[in-house]
Amino acid sequence: MNKIAIIGFGAAAIGFIEKIKDQDFEIHVFEKSKDIYSSSISGIRADGKLFVSNEMGGDIYINRELQKQLVDYYISHTDNKTVETGQSFSSEKFYNQFYAKGFQPITSDFYHIGTDQLKEVLYNIYENFKLYKNVHFHFNQEITQVENHENKIKLSNGEVFDKVVVAVGRSGHKLIKKTITDYPELILDNTKVDLGIRYEVPDHVVDELNKEMYEFKIRYKSKTGYTVRTFCNNPSGYVVTENYDDFTTVNGHAKLKQKSKNTNFAILVTIKLTEPFNDPIGYGSYIAKMSNLLAGPDKVILQTYSHFKNSKRTKNLYRVLPTLEEDKYILGDINLAFPRRIMESIIEFIETLNEIVPGIANPDNLVYAPEIKFYSNALNNEKFPNLKFVGDCSGATRSIIYATAHGYLMAEEMIAQRK
Repeated sequence: MNKIAIIGFGAAAIGFIEKIKDQDFEIHVFEKSKDIYSSSISGIRADGKLFVSNEMGGDIYINRELQKQLVDYYISHTDNKTVETGQSFSSEKFYNQFYAKGFQPITSDFYHIGTDQLKEVLYNIYENFKLYKNVHFHFNQEITQVENHENKIKLSNGEVFDKVVVAVGRSGHKLIKKTITDYPELILDNTKVDLGIRYEVPDHVVDELNKEMYEFKIRYKSKTGYTVRTFCNNPSGYVVTENYDDFTTVNGHAKLKQKSKNTNFAILVTIKLTEPFNDPIGYGSYIAKMSNLLAGPDKVILQTYSHFKNSKRTKNLYRVLPTLEEDKYILGDINLAFPRRIMESIIEFIETLNEIVPGIANPDNLVYAPEIKFYSNALNNEKFPNLKFVGDCSGATRSIIYATAHGYLMAEEMIAQRK
Protein backbone atom coordinates (compact mmCIF):
# COMPACT_ATOMS: atom_id res chain seq x y z
CA MET A 1 0.00 0.00 0.00
CA ASN A 2 1.47 3.36 -1.06
CA LYS A 3 2.09 5.78 1.82
CA ILE A 4 1.05 9.41 1.26
CA ALA A 5 1.74 12.27 3.65
CA ILE A 6 -0.46 15.37 3.62
CA ILE A 7 1.07 18.39 5.30
CA GLY A 8 -1.60 20.71 6.70
CA PHE A 9 -5.29 20.04 7.32
CA GLY A 10 -7.17 22.77 5.48
CA ALA A 11 -9.42 23.12 2.46
CA ALA A 12 -7.01 21.54 -0.07
CA ALA A 13 -6.30 18.59 2.25
CA ILE A 14 -10.03 18.05 2.76
CA GLY A 15 -10.63 17.86 -0.99
CA PHE A 16 -7.72 15.44 -1.40
CA ILE A 17 -8.77 13.12 1.43
CA GLU A 18 -12.44 13.13 0.44
CA LYS A 19 -11.56 11.85 -3.03
CA ILE A 20 -8.90 9.30 -2.03
CA LYS A 21 -10.15 7.95 1.32
CA ASP A 22 -11.85 4.89 -0.27
CA GLN A 23 -8.76 3.93 -2.26
CA ASP A 24 -5.86 1.61 -1.44
CA PHE A 25 -3.55 4.30 0.00
CA GLU A 26 -2.23 4.79 3.53
CA ILE A 27 -2.82 8.46 4.34
CA HIS A 28 -0.99 10.37 7.09
CA VAL A 29 -2.04 13.96 7.86
CA PHE A 30 0.48 16.17 9.67
CA GLU A 31 -1.05 19.29 11.23
CA LYS A 32 0.85 21.83 13.35
CA SER A 33 -2.22 22.71 15.49
CA LYS A 34 -2.37 20.85 18.78
CA ASP A 35 -5.80 19.33 18.06
CA ILE A 36 -8.86 19.63 15.82
CA TYR A 37 -10.36 22.32 18.06
CA SER A 38 -7.44 24.67 17.54
CA SER A 39 -7.14 23.86 13.85
CA SER A 40 -8.86 25.86 11.12
CA ILE A 41 -9.58 25.77 7.44
CA SER A 42 -7.57 28.82 6.46
CA GLY A 43 -9.90 31.31 4.83
CA ILE A 44 -12.87 29.40 6.18
CA ARG A 45 -11.59 30.34 9.63
CA ALA A 46 -13.32 33.69 9.37
CA ASP A 47 -16.63 33.95 7.57
CA GLY A 48 -16.84 30.72 5.54
CA LYS A 49 -17.87 32.22 2.25
CA LEU A 50 -18.09 29.71 -0.57
CA PHE A 51 -18.72 30.59 -4.20
CA VAL A 52 -19.23 29.06 -7.61
CA SER A 53 -17.59 31.12 -10.35
CA ASN A 54 -15.18 30.84 -13.28
CA GLU A 55 -14.10 34.48 -12.93
CA MET A 56 -12.21 34.35 -9.62
CA GLY A 57 -10.79 31.96 -7.08
CA GLY A 58 -7.66 30.79 -8.83
CA ASP A 59 -5.58 30.44 -11.97
CA ILE A 60 -6.71 26.91 -12.81
CA TYR A 61 -9.93 25.84 -14.48
CA ILE A 62 -12.46 24.16 -12.18
CA ASN A 63 -15.75 23.26 -13.81
CA ARG A 64 -18.82 24.67 -12.12
CA GLU A 65 -20.33 21.23 -11.48
CA LEU A 66 -17.38 20.24 -9.28
CA GLN A 67 -17.45 23.63 -7.56
CA LYS A 68 -21.14 23.22 -6.69
CA GLN A 69 -20.56 19.62 -5.59
CA LEU A 70 -17.91 20.83 -3.11
CA VAL A 71 -20.12 23.69 -1.87
CA ASP A 72 -22.84 21.13 -1.12
CA TYR A 73 -20.23 18.95 0.60
CA TYR A 74 -19.35 21.71 3.08
CA ILE A 75 -23.00 22.65 3.65
CA SER A 76 -23.84 18.98 4.31
CA HIS A 77 -21.45 19.10 7.28
CA THR A 78 -23.26 21.94 9.04
CA ASP A 79 -25.63 20.82 11.78
CA ASN A 80 -28.80 22.36 10.37
CA LYS A 81 -27.85 22.94 6.67
CA THR A 82 -28.59 26.68 7.06
CA VAL A 83 -26.64 29.13 4.88
CA GLU A 84 -27.12 32.59 3.41
CA THR A 85 -27.05 32.76 -0.37
CA GLY A 86 -26.70 35.37 -3.09
CA GLN A 87 -25.79 35.90 -6.73
CA SER A 88 -23.31 38.54 -7.78
CA PHE A 89 -24.47 40.50 -10.84
CA SER A 90 -27.11 38.10 -12.06
CA SER A 91 -29.25 41.23 -12.51
CA GLU A 92 -28.74 42.90 -15.90
CA LYS A 93 -29.71 46.27 -14.40
CA PHE A 94 -26.90 46.21 -11.83
CA TYR A 95 -24.41 44.75 -14.29
CA ASN A 96 -25.04 47.56 -16.80
CA GLN A 97 -24.90 50.28 -14.12
CA PHE A 98 -21.46 49.19 -12.93
CA TYR A 99 -20.15 48.48 -16.42
CA ALA A 100 -21.12 51.99 -17.58
CA LYS A 101 -18.86 53.52 -14.92
CA GLY A 102 -15.81 51.49 -15.91
CA PHE A 103 -16.17 48.59 -13.47
CA GLN A 104 -15.84 44.94 -14.48
CA PRO A 105 -18.62 43.13 -12.58
CA ILE A 106 -17.73 39.56 -11.51
CA THR A 107 -20.55 37.03 -11.68
CA SER A 108 -20.75 34.26 -9.07
CA ASP A 109 -23.08 32.33 -6.77
CA PHE A 110 -22.41 32.75 -3.03
CA TYR A 111 -23.07 30.50 -0.05
CA HIS A 112 -22.27 31.96 3.36
CA ILE A 113 -21.82 29.45 6.18
CA GLY A 114 -20.91 32.01 8.85
CA THR A 115 -18.02 32.10 11.29
CA ASP A 116 -20.21 30.68 14.04
CA GLN A 117 -20.77 27.42 12.09
CA LEU A 118 -17.22 26.88 10.89
CA LYS A 119 -15.82 24.91 13.79
CA GLU A 120 -18.60 22.37 13.62
CA VAL A 121 -18.08 21.97 9.85
CA LEU A 122 -14.37 21.25 10.32
CA TYR A 123 -15.07 18.93 13.28
CA ASN A 124 -17.77 16.98 11.42
CA ILE A 125 -15.50 16.48 8.39
CA TYR A 126 -12.67 15.35 10.67
CA GLU A 127 -14.93 12.88 12.48
CA ASN A 128 -15.96 11.37 9.13
CA PHE A 129 -12.35 10.99 7.97
CA LYS A 130 -11.40 9.31 11.26
CA LEU A 131 -13.80 6.46 10.46
CA TYR A 132 -11.45 5.31 7.67
CA LYS A 133 -8.75 2.94 8.93
CA ASN A 134 -6.29 4.08 6.26
CA VAL A 135 -6.49 7.78 7.31
CA HIS A 136 -4.24 8.75 10.24
CA PHE A 137 -4.03 12.20 11.88
CA HIS A 138 -0.89 13.52 13.59
CA PHE A 139 -1.57 16.79 15.41
CA ASN A 140 1.02 19.05 17.03
CA GLN A 141 3.48 18.11 14.29
CA GLU A 142 4.89 21.00 12.30
CA ILE A 143 6.83 19.81 9.28
CA THR A 144 9.65 22.25 8.54
CA GLN A 145 11.33 20.55 5.56
CA VAL A 146 10.58 18.14 2.73
CA GLU A 147 13.51 16.45 1.01
CA ASN A 148 13.57 14.61 -2.31
CA HIS A 149 15.33 11.39 -1.39
CA GLU A 150 15.82 8.49 -3.84
CA ASN A 151 12.33 8.64 -5.40
CA LYS A 152 10.81 9.08 -1.95
CA ILE A 153 10.16 12.19 0.11
CA LYS A 154 11.70 12.53 3.56
CA LEU A 155 10.03 14.81 6.12
CA SER A 156 11.79 16.83 8.81
CA ASN A 157 10.53 14.35 11.43
CA GLY A 158 12.56 11.61 9.73
CA GLU A 159 9.63 9.72 8.17
CA VAL A 160 9.78 8.70 4.51
CA PHE A 161 6.78 8.54 2.15
CA ASP A 162 6.08 7.41 -1.41
CA LYS A 163 4.31 10.71 -2.08
CA VAL A 164 3.93 13.97 -0.17
CA VAL A 165 1.14 16.49 -0.73
CA VAL A 166 1.89 19.93 0.70
CA ALA A 167 -1.39 21.66 1.58
CA VAL A 168 -0.32 24.28 4.11
CA GLY A 169 -2.15 27.28 2.63
CA ARG A 170 -0.69 30.76 2.95
CA SER A 171 -0.14 30.35 6.69
CA GLY A 172 2.47 27.70 5.90
CA HIS A 173 4.77 30.13 4.12
CA LYS A 174 7.77 29.09 6.27
CA LEU A 175 7.72 25.55 4.87
CA ILE A 176 7.20 26.85 1.32
CA LYS A 177 10.05 29.34 1.72
CA LYS A 178 12.37 26.57 2.95
CA THR A 179 11.32 24.27 0.08
CA ILE A 180 11.89 26.84 -2.65
CA THR A 181 15.23 27.76 -1.07
CA ASP A 182 16.22 24.10 -1.37
CA TYR A 183 14.64 23.71 -4.83
CA PRO A 184 14.49 27.18 -6.49
CA GLU A 185 13.58 25.57 -9.81
CA LEU A 186 10.06 24.99 -8.37
CA ILE A 187 9.19 28.69 -8.76
CA LEU A 188 7.25 29.66 -11.87
CA ASP A 189 6.19 33.21 -10.88
CA ASN A 190 6.35 35.43 -7.79
CA THR A 191 5.73 39.07 -8.62
CA LYS A 192 2.24 39.94 -7.28
CA VAL A 193 0.79 41.24 -4.02
CA ASP A 194 -2.50 42.98 -3.18
CA LEU A 195 -2.30 46.00 -0.86
CA GLY A 196 -5.25 47.99 0.40
CA ILE A 197 -7.77 48.74 3.09
CA ARG A 198 -10.81 47.33 4.85
CA TYR A 199 -13.75 49.73 4.33
CA GLU A 200 -16.70 49.92 6.73
CA VAL A 201 -20.01 51.64 6.01
CA PRO A 202 -23.50 51.60 7.57
CA ASP A 203 -25.65 48.74 6.25
CA HIS A 204 -28.23 51.12 4.78
CA VAL A 205 -25.67 52.56 2.32
CA VAL A 206 -25.25 49.19 0.58
CA ASP A 207 -28.52 47.56 1.63
CA GLU A 208 -29.81 47.19 -1.95
CA LEU A 209 -26.57 45.54 -3.11
CA ASN A 210 -26.46 43.25 -0.06
CA LYS A 211 -30.02 42.07 -0.57
CA GLU A 212 -29.54 41.55 -4.29
CA MET A 213 -26.16 39.81 -4.25
CA TYR A 214 -24.93 39.26 -0.66
CA GLU A 215 -21.45 40.00 -2.02
CA PHE A 216 -20.69 42.34 -4.88
CA LYS A 217 -17.42 41.61 -6.68
CA ILE A 218 -15.98 44.25 -9.01
CA ARG A 219 -12.67 45.17 -10.63
CA TYR A 220 -11.65 48.63 -11.81
CA LYS A 221 -8.65 49.89 -13.82
CA SER A 222 -7.62 53.18 -12.19
CA LYS A 223 -5.82 56.09 -13.84
CA THR A 224 -2.61 54.98 -12.12
CA GLY A 225 -2.72 51.81 -14.24
CA TYR A 226 -3.34 49.59 -11.21
CA THR A 227 -6.31 47.22 -11.02
CA VAL A 228 -8.45 47.73 -7.90
CA ARG A 229 -10.94 45.14 -6.67
CA THR A 230 -13.39 44.46 -3.88
CA PHE A 231 -12.92 41.39 -1.75
CA CYS A 232 -14.82 39.64 1.07
CA ASN A 233 -17.95 41.75 1.52
CA ASN A 234 -19.58 41.11 4.92
CA PRO A 235 -23.14 42.42 5.33
CA SER A 236 -23.89 43.22 9.00
CA GLY A 237 -20.40 41.90 9.69
CA TYR A 238 -17.40 42.59 11.87
CA VAL A 239 -13.88 43.87 11.27
CA VAL A 240 -11.13 41.78 12.88
CA THR A 241 -7.35 41.75 12.99
CA GLU A 242 -5.17 38.95 11.68
CA ASN A 243 -1.79 38.25 13.26
CA TYR A 244 1.11 36.94 11.23
CA ASP A 245 4.48 36.06 12.75
CA ASP A 246 5.79 39.61 12.87
CA PHE A 247 2.99 41.94 11.76
CA THR A 248 -0.75 42.51 12.05
CA THR A 249 -3.27 43.13 9.27
CA VAL A 250 -7.01 43.72 9.12
CA ASN A 251 -9.73 41.40 7.82
CA GLY A 252 -13.50 40.98 8.08
CA HIS A 253 -16.13 38.31 8.65
CA ALA A 254 -19.83 37.84 9.28
CA LYS A 255 -21.81 35.51 11.52
CA LEU A 256 -24.98 33.67 10.66
CA LYS A 257 -26.87 34.64 13.82
CA GLN A 258 -25.14 37.62 15.43
CA LYS A 259 -25.31 40.78 13.28
CA SER A 260 -23.83 44.28 13.43
CA LYS A 261 -25.19 47.46 11.82
CA ASN A 262 -22.27 47.85 9.42
CA THR A 263 -21.03 46.24 6.21
CA ASN A 264 -17.29 45.86 5.61
CA PHE A 265 -15.30 44.86 2.55
CA ALA A 266 -11.72 45.04 1.31
CA ILE A 267 -10.56 47.40 -1.43
CA LEU A 268 -7.32 45.97 -2.78
CA VAL A 269 -4.81 47.26 -5.33
CA THR A 270 -2.95 44.58 -7.28
CA ILE A 271 0.76 45.35 -7.54
CA LYS A 272 2.64 43.34 -10.18
CA LEU A 273 6.31 44.18 -10.24
CA THR A 274 8.91 43.17 -12.77
CA GLU A 275 12.44 41.78 -12.63
CA PRO A 276 14.68 41.89 -10.68
CA PHE A 277 11.90 42.06 -8.04
CA ASN A 278 11.13 38.62 -6.62
CA ASP A 279 9.86 39.15 -3.07
CA PRO A 280 6.19 40.23 -3.02
CA ILE A 281 5.73 38.84 0.49
CA GLY A 282 8.70 40.90 1.67
CA TYR A 283 7.28 44.06 0.04
CA GLY A 284 3.80 43.57 1.51
CA SER A 285 5.24 42.67 4.90
CA TYR A 286 7.36 45.83 4.91
CA ILE A 287 4.29 48.04 4.37
CA ALA A 288 2.36 46.11 7.04
CA LYS A 289 5.22 46.61 9.50
CA MET A 290 5.34 50.32 8.66
CA SER A 291 1.62 50.57 9.49
CA ASN A 292 2.12 48.62 12.72
CA LEU A 293 5.03 50.88 13.64
CA LEU A 294 2.61 53.83 13.54
CA ALA A 295 -0.29 52.02 15.22
CA GLY A 296 1.63 50.13 17.90
CA PRO A 297 2.08 46.39 18.53
CA ASP A 298 -0.80 44.17 17.33
CA LYS A 299 -2.85 47.19 16.21
CA VAL A 300 -4.04 48.59 12.88
CA ILE A 301 -4.72 52.17 11.78
CA LEU A 302 -8.31 53.49 11.63
CA GLN A 303 -9.18 56.67 9.75
CA THR A 304 -12.33 58.36 8.47
CA TYR A 305 -12.65 58.47 4.70
CA SER A 306 -12.47 62.29 4.47
CA HIS A 307 -9.20 62.32 6.42
CA PHE A 308 -7.86 59.38 4.41
CA LYS A 309 -8.66 61.32 1.23
CA ASN A 310 -7.18 64.60 2.48
CA SER A 311 -4.09 63.21 4.26
CA LYS A 312 -5.12 64.31 7.74
CA ARG A 313 -4.86 62.34 10.95
CA THR A 314 -8.20 61.24 12.37
CA LYS A 315 -8.74 62.24 15.99
CA ASN A 316 -12.50 61.73 16.36
CA LEU A 317 -15.21 59.58 14.77
CA TYR A 318 -18.73 60.74 13.94
CA ARG A 319 -21.77 58.68 12.88
CA VAL A 320 -20.13 55.40 11.90
CA LEU A 321 -18.80 53.41 14.85
CA PRO A 322 -16.21 50.67 14.32
CA THR A 323 -17.03 46.99 14.82
CA LEU A 324 -13.36 46.29 15.52
CA GLU A 325 -12.59 46.09 19.24
CA GLU A 326 -11.22 49.35 20.61
CA ASP A 327 -7.92 47.87 21.80
CA LYS A 328 -7.13 46.63 18.28
CA TYR A 329 -6.80 50.00 16.50
CA ILE A 330 -5.47 53.51 16.83
CA LEU A 331 -6.87 56.61 15.11
CA GLY A 332 -4.19 57.80 12.72
CA ASP A 333 -3.16 58.57 9.14
CA ILE A 334 -2.68 55.70 6.69
CA ASN A 335 -0.97 58.08 4.23
CA LEU A 336 2.20 57.84 6.34
CA ALA A 337 2.54 54.14 5.54
CA PHE A 338 1.11 53.58 2.04
CA PRO A 339 2.71 54.53 -1.31
CA ARG A 340 0.98 57.45 -3.05
CA ARG A 341 -0.18 55.54 -6.16
CA ILE A 342 -1.97 52.98 -4.00
CA MET A 343 -3.78 55.74 -2.09
CA GLU A 344 -4.78 57.49 -5.34
CA SER A 345 -6.10 54.24 -6.81
CA ILE A 346 -8.27 53.50 -3.76
CA ILE A 347 -9.67 57.04 -3.62
CA GLU A 348 -10.52 57.02 -7.34
CA PHE A 349 -12.25 53.64 -6.88
CA ILE A 350 -14.39 54.90 -3.96
CA GLU A 351 -15.31 58.18 -5.68
CA THR A 352 -16.36 56.37 -8.87
CA LEU A 353 -18.32 53.76 -6.91
CA ASN A 354 -20.12 56.61 -5.11
CA GLU A 355 -21.69 57.62 -8.44
CA ILE A 356 -23.58 54.30 -8.46
CA VAL A 357 -23.93 53.76 -4.70
CA PRO A 358 -24.50 57.19 -3.07
CA GLY A 359 -23.06 57.29 0.44
CA ILE A 360 -20.06 55.05 -0.28
CA ALA A 361 -17.87 58.18 -0.13
CA ASN A 362 -19.48 59.66 2.99
CA PRO A 363 -16.78 61.51 4.96
CA ASP A 364 -17.28 59.54 8.19
CA ASN A 365 -17.10 56.05 6.64
CA LEU A 366 -14.24 54.07 8.14
CA VAL A 367 -10.93 53.04 6.57
CA TYR A 368 -8.71 50.41 8.25
CA ALA A 369 -5.18 49.48 7.18
CA PRO A 370 -3.29 47.47 6.29
CA GLU A 371 -5.20 44.78 4.45
CA ILE A 372 -2.83 42.62 2.42
CA LYS A 373 -3.45 39.53 0.35
CA PHE A 374 -0.35 37.61 -0.57
CA TYR A 375 -0.19 35.53 -3.72
CA SER A 376 1.86 32.45 -3.02
CA ASN A 377 4.65 31.68 -5.45
CA ALA A 378 3.31 29.81 -8.47
CA LEU A 379 4.96 26.41 -8.08
CA ASN A 380 5.76 23.77 -10.69
CA ASN A 381 3.88 20.56 -9.84
CA GLU A 382 5.60 18.73 -12.70
CA LYS A 383 9.10 19.06 -11.23
CA PHE A 384 8.92 16.11 -8.80
CA PRO A 385 6.54 13.19 -9.46
CA ASN A 386 6.28 12.40 -5.75
CA LEU A 387 6.05 15.93 -4.31
CA LYS A 388 2.92 17.97 -5.04
CA PHE A 389 1.58 21.33 -3.85
CA VAL A 390 -2.17 21.92 -3.62
CA GLY A 391 -4.37 24.84 -2.61
CA ASP A 392 -3.26 28.38 -1.88
CA CYS A 393 0.35 27.43 -1.05
CA SER A 394 0.77 26.28 -4.68
CA GLY A 395 -0.05 29.72 -6.06
CA ALA A 396 -2.81 28.18 -8.21
CA THR A 397 -5.79 28.98 -5.95
CA ARG A 398 -7.01 31.71 -3.61
CA SER A 399 -10.37 30.55 -2.33
CA ILE A 400 -11.88 27.76 -0.24
CA ILE A 401 -13.67 26.00 -3.12
CA TYR A 402 -10.81 26.28 -5.61
CA ALA A 403 -8.34 25.02 -2.99
CA THR A 404 -10.65 22.10 -2.11
CA ALA A 405 -11.10 21.30 -5.81
CA HIS A 406 -7.34 21.45 -6.40
CA GLY A 407 -6.82 18.81 -3.71
CA TYR A 408 -9.69 16.74 -5.08
CA LEU A 409 -8.28 16.79 -8.63
CA MET A 410 -4.76 15.95 -7.40
CA ALA A 411 -6.18 12.86 -5.66
CA GLU A 412 -8.03 11.96 -8.84
CA GLU A 413 -4.75 12.17 -10.75
CA MET A 414 -2.95 9.90 -8.26
CA ILE A 415 -5.75 7.34 -8.41
CA ALA A 416 -5.58 7.32 -12.22
CA GLN A 417 -1.80 6.80 -12.14
CA ARG A 418 -2.28 3.67 -10.00
CA LYS A 419 -4.58 2.20 -12.64
